[in-house]
Amino acid sequence: MPSARSLLHGAIGHQVGIFSDSLYALSGTRKHLERITSVGPRPVGSRENEVLTVNFLLEQIEHIKAISASGPNSVTVDVQRPTGSYKIPGGFTSYCKVSNIAVRLEPKAGAQHLMLANCHFDTVANSPGASDDAVSCAVMLEVLRSLASLSTPLRHGAVFLFNGAEETSLQASHGFITQHPWAKQVRAFINLEAVGVGGKELVFQTGPENPWLIQAYNHAAKHPFASVVGQEIFQSRLIPSDTDFRIYRDFGNIPGIDLAFIENGFIYHTKYDTPDRILTDSIQRAGDNILAVLKHLVMSKELADSSEYAHGNMVFFDLLGMVVVAYPDHVGTIINYMTAIATFLYLFKKCFHPSNMGKRYQEHILIFIHSFVCSILHKYCIFHCPLFRYNNFYTCMFMYGSAATGMIVLFHTLSKNLYGVRCGVRRLEVGELYFDVSLLLWCGALVYFTANGLCSAYVPMLMVAFPLATKLLLAREFKLRGASVKYSVLYQLGLALPYVHFMFLIWLVFEVFTPTLGRSNIYLPDVVLATIVTLTILFFSSFFLHFIYLARSTKWLLAGLGTVFTVFLLLVSCGMFFPYTADPSGPRPKRVFIQHTTRIFHDLDGQVESRDSGLWINSVDYTGMQHITPIIPEINDTIMTNCQEDRPFCGYPWFRSDKSNWYLPAPEVSPKSPVEFQLLSKEETKWGTVKMTFEVKGPSHMSLYLMLHRGASLSSWWFGDATPQLYLAREYSIFYTHGLDAPAWNFWFEIQPPREEGPEGMISVAISSHYYFGEDQRTVQLDDMLQRFPKWAFPSSWVSTYHMYRY
Repeated sequence: MPSARSLLHGAIGHQVGIFSDSLYALSGTRKHLERITSVGPRPVGSRENEVLTVNFLLEQIEHIKAISASGPNSVTVDVQRPTGSYKIPGGFTSYCKVSNIAVRLEPKAGAQHLMLANCHFDTVANSPGASDDAVSCAVMLEVLRSLASLSTPLRHGAVFLFNGAEETSLQASHGFITQHPWAKQVRAFINLEAVGVGGKELVFQTGPENPWLIQAYNHAAKHPFASVVGQEIFQSRLIPSDTDFRIYRDFGNIPGIDLAFIENGFIYHTKYDTPDRILTDSIQRAGDNILAVLKHLVMSKELADSSEYAHGNMVFFDLLGMVVVAYPDHVGTIINYMTAIATFLYLFKKCFHPSNMGKRYQEHILIFIHSFVCSILHKYCIFHCPLFRYNNFYTCMFMYGSAATGMIVLFHTLSKNLYGVRCGVRRLEVGELYFDVSLLLWCGALVYFTANGLCSAYVPMLMVAFPLATKLLLAREFKLRGASVKYSVLYQLGLALPYVHFMFLIWLVFEVFTPTLGRSNIYLPDVVLATIVTLTILFFSSFFLHFIYLARSTKWLLAGLGTVFTVFLLLVSCGMFFPYTADPSGPRPKRVFIQHTTRIFHDLDGQVESRDSGLWINSVDYTGMQHITPIIPEINDTIMTNCQEDRPFCGYPWFRSDKSNWYLPAPEVSPKSPVEFQLLSKEETKWGTVKMTFEVKGPSHMSLYLMLHRGASLSSWWFGDATPQLYLAREYSIFYTHGLDAPAWNFWFEIQPPREEGPEGMISVAISSHYYFGEDQRTVQLDDMLQRFPKWAFPSSWVSTYHMYRY
């Protein structure tokens, strides 16, 4: 049986069960990746997505099928075109007709239980999507080839799903899990995704429950990289993203593992997401891990009856990528509470020491909290230059880190001098007191996390258990010599494991959040990042605060920190750090959406009451157009526009609710495939509603918006389970996507009319269309505007239309 390191052999003529070395195999995957991305962006409905990529994948799968013909396992291929609708979190409804390629690998005698592996080959507009998600599909092709070439039969089957519509609200995975006949046999899944370009692939979601899955990953993965902290951050919705994991979990009720490349998120969903930026080691690591884990799962007994092993969650984390520590959450709860009890016993004993220790604890807790608040609040008072750290991350670490550290050291130095003079206590005693205060606060976090069922409670557990054990073991050393070199070295060695692991987690947070804050319109993103840096400093300093009380003087440390902060504050204030760059070795682009759009509004009689056209411009980050206006003066605050509340979806084909919208007048667009919108019938039902039936023909991406007028209500519609769902509490929104040769879109809805119909009618219906590819994607005016943008900007552009009707 071949090893996982023999992952990606590329020679079709190789004998079954014989594999090439990893270098040759890796070149095979590279060829797949190059072929998939060579066609360019692959939005749903485009020829690149629906024909060229599908044909390439089918061609490769046929080669694999030929390899498996003489072996003990068989390969079956099915091209699925699912159609249907479902509700999406956030309020809108999705309807689609898209493409899937499903490949079933199983013993020739058949299999009752299946393991699913999922990737997607579609992309957003204007991005080649090498990491998101072509590389995963390339790796899956070679994993399929490796498993199909085994000389021994599999215990269970596997389905490799190459889905063609993930970027459009996860439509293809929903079509598979709810409509494909193989879906009923799927017992678990692995989803391959990306929120960055390359690097290690992180296991950032598992379950729900089913701890056997992470145990299988832990046992089989050659290069484990997993964090339950990442899982709980992602599932808290702090990161504005979603994956097919949610679809399989919520609609298929099956457990799974979600893996994603996380590094270099600066170029995620941009033109820079090209194959050459994905490192060879990243592809090899991913292939090694996925092949090993899939092979383990299709040979496991747990897959046959996963419900028997479904109970409970797992605490899991890796130690510097070398080994994954995993244990059931109920075991974690016991460990956490035992650690907390031991800590409280230690502190309880201290409180009854005959030196008025309890009162001093209260005073020092207040001092600790005051230093915490001051180190946070000063961030709001310093010079604010939006996103200066986007292209210069080290600047925020030097500037915010030195400021936070300086505030903490200064506050506790003053406290040491004032408290020591007033109370006449020894420095050693105050130093020990501050250690205990830090221990108490971390223990409080431990109890809170554990009581709320958070598996991330293992982090404060480590930050309590190791310092407490270290302190007890070095108690004699501390009392005899205080801050001696020997004590300092032994103390730091004792804290090494939790602190190194904490540094690793902080690196993960910065790796994900730094680019995310630069591609979202979060209010004051630099204050958010400064707060994260400050919290990091506070957490790291907690068990080292007592050194301030043991040290004879901190003036040189304060002078150094003050100098670093002042230098970087002056450099930032002088504009030395520009947020964006087009440097090929590490681009940091500013993201902008530009649509050349035409809007047409109809009255109750069907006549055009108004129309206009323009370039609809949206800034994706907090800086707005302040860096663009000096280069393109027409794009300025005088053309900013707000939501038109009396029109569906604010009266535009695309609207960002964060007030980052500009509308520059331009000539009308004339797509060669215009939207055809027709009211087929309007009739009163016997139960007093008005049923309206429509037909729409248009491009692959359209949205329908329904806004009821005063007194009217929507009682039923054709979509989903026929229960209308409001979007943003003000209207109904249906997102429609289709592949090639889709029939006309027919739908209906029923309205409960108002008692007295006003001059505006019962309902406003708007249909917006988006031309993400082909000859309709470009206009002369759009191309001219794109040429004027600086190289450090990434303007993603297309043509759109908006038609509104009143009934």
